[in-house]
Amino acid sequence: MGAQPVIAFLRHWSNLERMIRIALLMMALALGAEGLVSLQAATANSWPMFRGDPAQRGVSPARIPDAPVLKWRFKTGGAVSATAAIVDGAVFIGSADSNMVCLSLADGSKRWSFKAGGPVEASALVLDGRVFIGDTLTNFFALDAKTGARLWSRGFDDKIKSSANWIGGTNGTSAHIIVGGYDFRLYSFEATTGKSNWVYETGNYINGSPAISRGRTAFGGCDALVHVVDVVGGKKLREIEAGAYIAASGAMDGDLLYVGHYENELLCVDVDQGKILWKYRDRAFPFMSSPAVTPDRVLVGSRDKRLHCVNRADGKPLWTFQTRGKVESSPVVAGDRVIVGSDDGRLYVVSLVDGQERWNYELGQPVQSSPAVVDGHIVIGCDDGFVYCFGSPR
Repeated sequence: MGAQPVIAFLRHWSNLERMIRIALLMMALALGAEGLVSLQAATANSWPMFRGDPAQRGVSPARIPDAPVLKWRFKTGGAVSATAAIVDGAVFIGSADSNMVCLSLADGSKRWSFKAGGPVEASALVLDGRVFIGDTLTNFFALDAKTGARLWSRGFDDKIKSSANWIGGTNGTSAHIIVGGYDFRLYSFEATTGKSNWVYETGNYINGSPAISRGRTAFGGCDALVHVVDVVGGKKLREIEAGAYIAASGAMDGDLLYVGHYENELLCVDVDQGKILWKYRDRAFPFMSSPAVTPDRVLVGSRDKRLHCVNRADGKPLWTFQTRGKVESSPVVAGDRVIVGSDDGRLYVVSLVDGQERWNYELGQPVQSSPAVVDGHIVIGCDDGFVYCFGSPR
């Protein structure tokens, strides 16, 4: 059975999703790592990680209302720049107050909180009943998703802003967790025990999250390189000159990586051939947002206060949407809509077709967090310290 029929089945039988997913994961071992990854992508009822899936494409099959209303908000003790993960009706998100919280998607009530060692700017990965998260005081944690209890932790040599990704285990091992740090290293840990699988050294900070496709991870670094690494053994496959340092996370589809850098370009990189296929450049403002990738479009925010949409085949511009502040929030595509935050303090929904505004909500403070989208709900953090949930009117 292919991955798409499996996901469709899970959507229609959400009340049985957990039991069926466990059974299918066992069956999918025969498919290898790539088959396992496809089963953990975002579904209409789940957004389990930063950008929704291991390839980090930023696309949700969920439906959102035409005119969302505020359903609830939860006050933390610091700015919320992290992106939420949503699994089994629970919202997992960190804050600059050093807490990782689990909230009810239905009403925003707190189920548990975990005190990390420092501010939590990375986004959570939720996988097989565990929550994986790093903080800016060098700690990486695995927590129990139901209780918030610490299962294991590892110390890095510098802060962690990279969100964790994952790949299916090999030879009977548990899934492997892949995460980067400001200590110039990319790490692989066994999900259940925290045992180190390998460590890959780069030449500078790793700020963004590693994207995964076809047994490889590709990510940019502050060393101005795109690194392509075998996720099983941690061996370097190639390095590609990007032309400037890369702070954002990339998105992959097959052999192609889409990522922006600090010298004002969005790149399409063939990681198999080791070459840049096209570059998109508009005005002299960096791309700190991570792109969303659809079959024919790439969308990314810029510090020029705009959301950009380009043709995926050749990087030619299709439209731009003007906000009143920097766009470091990463857009999410849901159907024919694009959801994104801005430093102007607003959350926007625009048309995927032509970039026309369909809705906005003023939060009042910069929105650097990126949306997490499931059926009928948009969850996002804000610099005002609140986590907001928008949904359908009653």
